[in-house]
Amino acid sequence: MKVIELKGKGLPDLEKELLSLRRIQFGLRFQLKTQQLTDTSQVKKVRRDIARIKTIIREKEDGDEFRQSK
Repeated sequence: MKVIELKGKGLPDLEKELLSLRRIQFGLRFQLKTQQLTDTSQVKKVRRDIARIKTIIREKEDGDEFRQSK
């Protein structure tokens, strides 16, 4: 997932995407523990996508607070 695509989305869309990725992460963890996961790099990719989305959400929230305080 590209940062440019994420920055173009609104907060509700980002939160939906975050929820979706957390569900995917949950499923991947189960597959990993039961040794059904063939591509273990997916765990790392999903974890990084979650971090990207959380960072962008935080930036947008901080930007809104900054604009409201002026």
